[in-house]
Amino acid sequence: MRKQASKASFFLPLKGSGGTFLPLKGSWRGGLFLLCMLCIVTAADAKKKKTSGNPIFPGWYADPEGAVLGGKYWVFPTYSAPYDEQLHFDAFSSTDLVNWTKHENVITKADIPWLRRALWAPAIIEANDKYYLFFGGNDVHEGEVGGIGVAVSDRPEGPYKDALGKPLINEIVNGAQPIDQFVFRDDDGQHYMFYGGWRHCNVCKLSPDLLSIVPWEDGQKFHEVTPSRDYVEGPFMLKRGGKYYFMWSQGGWTGPDYCVAYAISDTPFGPFELKGKILQRDESVARGAGHHSVIQVPGKDEYYIIYHRRPLEETDGNHRVTCIDRLVFNADGTIQPVKMTFEGVAKSKIRKRSK
Repeated sequence: MRKQASKASFFLPLKGSGGTFLPLKGSWRGGLFLLCMLCIVTAADAKKKKTSGNPIFPGWYADPEGAVLGGKYWVFPTYSAPYDEQLHFDAFSSTDLVNWTKHENVITKADIPWLRRALWAPAIIEANDKYYLFFGGNDVHEGEVGGIGVAVSDRPEGPYKDALGKPLINEIVNGAQPIDQFVFRDDDGQHYMFYGGWRHCNVCKLSPDLLSIVPWEDGQKFHEVTPSRDYVEGPFMLKRGGKYYFMWSQGGWTGPDYCVAYAISDTPFGPFELKGKILQRDESVARGAGHHSVIQVPGKDEYYIIYHRRPLEETDGNHRVTCIDRLVFNADGTIQPVKMTFEGVAKSKIRKRSK
C-alpha cells in the first residue's frame, strides 16, 4: 500500500509584522520551497537596505566594543540581563555597517573557570596574529575572586578560551573596581589598558603578549588617570591629529541621564583638558545613552560611535539596545555633540589593502 505524503503546517513571517506569522499548510516540499523564497526575499531586502537603522541588531545588548578585524567591522557587546544570567558573549560582524551577522556564544562560562556571574564589557584587539578578548567578571568586590580577565582565539568569531585560569586584574587599586577595560595601542606599538568603575580610572602597561602587566618606572603597576570628578566608568581612548581623546561614561547606568563626556591631552596619561558631553538623552529618541566605543574606517578620517541606549518606552534597567551614529570632528579638533537617530548610518565599506 502506497503511503500518503505527510502534511505539515509551516509558518511564514510577515514583513514588518513584529513577530506575526502566517500559517501555511502543505507538504514538506512546499514548505521547503517557501523557505527558499523567503531567503531570496531576505537577501534582496538586505541589498535594498540603505541605512543600518537603530538598534543595529535585535536583542538587549549594552557596552558595545566596536573594532575592525580581519577586514570587517565587529561589535562585541554585553548581554544585557540580570547579573546571574550574564554568562556569555555574542558578537556581530558586518562588511558595510548596515547588514550585521550574529555569532553566538563566542565565549561562555564554560570557557572561563573562575567566572560565576556578571560577564561584562568586552574589549577586543588583534595582536601577535591572535585575537585577545578582555572582559570583566563576577562584579568583584574587596576580597572576592573576579575582575578583568583575558581570553584568546585564532579567529575574531572565536571560540575564545580564558588564557590565564584566573583574572589578570583581581585587586581594587586607587578605588577603581576592575571592570570596563579598554586596550589602547599607541603608535609605537605599546598597549595600555584603561579601566575602572566606582568613579576611578587606572591605566597600566601590558606586556608584548598582552597576558601580564609591566610595572611603570616607579615600580607601580597602576597609575590613576581619572579625568573628571564626574567620571563613573566605561573609559575609551583614540588618537587623532597627534591628540589623545579620552572618553568615558558618567551618571547611573540604569537611569535616564547616563551619558558620555570627553577630554583631550597631548599624552595618553594627561593632564586632560575637559571638553564636555558628546552623547546624552534625547526625549524624542531615547534615554540612558552611554558606554560607547568608536570605529574609524581604515584609511579615512571617518568615525562612528557605537553605544547603547534605552528606548523611551522601557523602564527596566537591563533593556538596552546597541546603536550607531556618526562621530564628527570640528576643524579645531573638538567633537560635535552626537545626534542620536533611528535611521543609523549609511553603508561604508572597508577598502581592500593593496598588496
